Amino acid sequence: MSVYTPAARGRSVLGEVAKLPAFLRRDLLVAWSYRLAFVSEWGGLALQALMFWFVSRMVDPASLPAYGGSSPTYMEFVAVGIAMSAFVQLALSRVGVGLRGEQVQGTLESLLLTPTSPATIQLGTVFYDLLYIPLRTAAFLVAVALAFGLHFDAGGFLPALVVLVSFIPFVWGLGVLNAGFLLTFRSGGGVAGFVVTLLTLFSGAFFPLDLLPGWAETVAELIPIALAIEGMREPLLGGSGWSGVGGTVLVLVPLAVLSLAAGMTAFRLALRRERARGTLGLY
Repeated sequence: MSVYTPAARGRSVLGEVAKLPAFLRRDLLVAWSYRLAFVSEWGGLALQALMFWFVSRMVDPASLPAYGGSSPTYMEFVAVGIAMSAFVQLALSRVGVGLRGEQVQGTLESLLLTPTSPATIQLGTVFYDLLYIPLRTAAFLVAVALAFGLHFDAGGFLPALVVLVSFIPFVWGLGVLNAGFLLTFRSGGGVAGFVVTLLTLFSGAFFPLDLLPGWAETVAELIPIALAIEGMREPLLGGSGWSGVGGTVLVLVPLAVLSLAAGMTAFRLALRRERARGTLGLY
């Protein structure tokens, strides 16, 4: 009789981790084969930034919150919001779309028949995006700053990146939850779009939260994306450095753990249901 020792468990975990580069290579090749989609994605961000630059010419900086004792320009304020809202939209949809794509192409069942953990498949499906999207967010902020002459505190990029990294698992958990929804109902793009719109509206991405009614402002301040956006603005716009990051990270990390746990549980239940019904390959 074989005994599953800690050493064997460690080798099993390492074996699962060793499979991730294969997912990364596959998705990198797929992304590179659709160059027009890559260019159009960046083009859409550039047009959005240009639109808000024109809007910024009508907004009085005095009406914006102060960071580090001074009010930023509206373009500086909204650039962080554009980057984060685009990040949430991409991250929330890519997990479900990735797993849905596996299902439509008929490769999901094949993957699940291999000795690969469902958690590895979930992570592998978005592994490319987990690396690409944070880099894309940072590159966008740098590009916008150079293009429009914005001022971001150079010492704030690393603390802001830490906030972003602590926020990623929260969005990933919602994405896995969406993937479970798609496995069960076969369609859920409208639901995901509604959630993204709702999160963006109450995130303070495009306007200060104090413009909302009192009750809505109180609720919005508790939404993780709002915490993450403000947590990035403090070091980037106010030069607070690491001092303004710790509290935000301490709040985001437990929320990220809860989101991941809920998403993983929902996906496993959906997967078990579809396997029991024999409908995993139907779409």
